[in-house]
Amino acid sequence: MPNIAHPQADADDATDIHFGKLSGTHWIESLTDGTRVLIRPLREEDREREEDFIHRLSPASRRFRFMGGFKEASPELINQLMDVDYDQRMAFVALAHDNGKLREVGVSRYSATDDQGHCECAVTVADDWHHRGLGVLLMRHLIDLARRNGFKQMVSLDSADNEAMRDLASYLGFRRRLDPGDSTQVIHTLDL
Repeated sequence: MPNIAHPQADADDATDIHFGKLSGTHWIESLTDGTRVLIRPLREEDREREEDFIHRLSPASRRFRFMGGFKEASPELINQLMDVDYDQRMAFVALAHDNGKLREVGVSRYSATDDQGHCECAVTVADDWHHRGLGVLLMRHLIDLARRNGFKQMVSLDSADNEAMRDLASYLGFRRRLDPGDSTQVIHTLDL
């Protein structure tokens, strides 16, 4: 699907220095069902949207994303998720109009690991937005930026029974292997 880059409003000019390696700072994308979403880097102003997004996830989706269950995201978890520097720690959000306001419907993120040139990634799509191609779009933006930022390999640690991630990772070209330290987990790896 073609990306349509749009210039940022003047209010965002001060943050443009963070996005120097991006070809645009936000994109309007069409999903497989024709629905359009805004994809852009996560910003501090998204904190409440991020909290609401996690709160709306089903228990299964929260378990797959965070490799464990919880009812409410702690302030520490939200702080960690909001801590992006647009280079070593990055996140893209997908936003859609819902009853007159923007709602977060997906997020992809990576964080540099201790291994030079490697980053760990994750992607989560709202339960009511599955099967529309949103995970693919979010991951393509993330993979592209990771390459531009000099990463050589992207990895994702996932539950072995997460079929949606297995299918997405395979579609995107990730290799899959069992985690040697935990047979309930798999490691997806993509050479960048």
